[in-house]
Amino acid sequence: SYTDKSKVVRDALALLESLPDSDTKVYGAIDLAYLQRNYQNNSSFNTCPNQLVLPDKSLSLLKKSVLTSNILKDSRSQSYANGALGHFWECNQDYQKASMYTKKAILAADNQLSAKESLYLWEWQAGRILDKQNKKKEAIESYQRAFETLEDIRLDILTAKRDVQFDFRDVVRPLYRTLAQSRLELLEAGAIPQKQRNEQLSKVVKTIDALKLAELQNYFGNDCVLSGLNPKQVDELLEDKHSEAAFENTVFLSSIILDGKTGILLQSANQPTKFRWIKDSQQRILSSKELERKIAEFREGLVKGEEALNYDTTTAAQLYDWIIRPFAGDIQPDKVKTLVFIQDGFLRSVPMAALYDSKQQKYLVETYAIATTPSLRLTVTKPNRNKQKALILGLSETSTIDGKTFPEIYAVESEIKTVKQQFPNHTQLINENFIPQNFITKLQQTTYPIIHIASHAQFGIIPEDTFIVTGENKKITISQLENSLSYFKNPSDSVELLALTACQTALGDDRATLGLAGVALQVGVKSAVASLWNVQDNSTAKLVEEFYKNYRDREMTIAQALQKAQIKMINAKTEGIDIKYDNPVYWGAMIVIGNWL
Repeated sequence: SYTDKSKVVRDALALLESLPDSDTKVYGAIDLAYLQRNYQNNSSFNTCPNQLVLPDKSLSLLKKSVLTSNILKDSRSQSYANGALGHFWECNQDYQKASMYTKKAILAADNQLSAKESLYLWEWQAGRILDKQNKKKEAIESYQRAFETLEDIRLDILTAKRDVQFDFRDVVRPLYRTLAQSRLELLEAGAIPQKQRNEQLSKVVKTIDALKLAELQNYFGNDCVLSGLNPKQVDELLEDKHSEAAFENTVFLSSIILDGKTGILLQSANQPTKFRWIKDSQQRILSSKELERKIAEFREGLVKGEEALNYDTTTAAQLYDWIIRPFAGDIQPDKVKTLVFIQDGFLRSVPMAALYDSKQQKYLVETYAIATTPSLRLTVTKPNRNKQKALILGLSETSTIDGKTFPEIYAVESEIKTVKQQFPNHTQLINENFIPQNFITKLQQTTYPIIHIASHAQFGIIPEDTFIVTGENKKITISQLENSLSYFKNPSDSVELLALTACQTALGDDRATLGLAGVALQVGVKSAVASLWNVQDNSTAKLVEEFYKNYRDREMTIAQALQKAQIKMINAKTEGIDIKYDNPVYWGAMIVIGNWL
């Protein structure tokens, strides 16, 4: 009851008074000052609290925490005490006092780097205060320092115990986005000379790239995904002569969701970066909510597309006009052959291949090979396709995992038959033989450059909910898959291609699609081909057959192999295959993730 809670707070205050001077007393005062009625929303110093339990005592508690920390002469507690008091004045819009205490917090945190894990908090706070004082350039400098500090210590912060707990999504993401947003606003205001615009856009790219990698790292709870990182930044990679094969005739489109609107950054080798907000036909900047609604409509239209005799391209054409057409001059088909998308948030669930150019009356994939990667900095090398040995895994039966039923996949048999024909040198584990122990044993015994899995794969909000369904109502989690594939000590033995053809990702949940994007990286596979939704039809077998035929042609990139297979489906009426397969529901779900070469 409320009375009981009040007594607990009074007791806590009395206990705090009786404590000898110590860091516990400092942090206890801060916690009580910022204690909120809804304890789940306790401030993490990047938002202002809305329902303090002790609004009349907060200021005196924070002042006492500063006094105690000064008596202790402990830099770390001085940093938190001054920063917390600075935050109080920031929330009360007294920016002069807020700035004074925040500067003290920065000095204390920076003293022999005694509180580096809080230094970024106060640099970020200083940036917000400068923003409120309309000192935009100084604010960006503060945000940049906060960003650099956080990049330096991010893994420690994600795993270490801290006095001030915070949630990654609520804290880290807003800082990265605020920094990118501030730079873009300065560019839009014309406050940056033309010759410095590329440098500023390059910094925006680095910030957003770092955010995408941080989100992956946070999703999996470790730094395995960073093991394949190129130490060079994105702009350096694009100018690197050694990377020419990877970036020749290729354009990279990075989406970025900021403050209710969405932008696209376009990059290509030795060309200036371009940036545009996504706008409608009247050149009005679209809100992210409008765009998200339209994307959900597009996805739902595709998933339910089997019901329609002729696919209605209206929504696909609208999204093409918003996302692709503004860059038409930069992606002329005579020069550009491949588009690589580095997606943000809800855009990760968009099957870009199925966007429709109403002027040319073509799907995007008919003009360009398409791939997706979580970051350009993930090392891209020409895969070794000399070894054509495949491990083929399949489950056609109904399974129940953790109380959830996964239905029978009728087309698995035809799909497996197709893959076996393409790779005569294969090993197969089907239904009751496809269980975790058998799979792990096979991987320990032999190197398989190609692993094809025709079974349900679920990508959840957390890694524990990300797994592949196997026989006997069992599952292989992403961690088990990673451990199994880690037996390959020699890089030349690693898996070149992992195919997952019956995935399920939660529509509209960017955490689920983050798992899909990260699966190849997490398990050390160079490339993955996976579906954004489950198509229970023989069309998957046809698409897979065409893809693998093309994949075996070493002159073709992986992205081109999928492109050619999808084009064959689009031309179903003239290709002598089931004419309904021209509908993008049958070919649009399949995407290339990771290395597209």
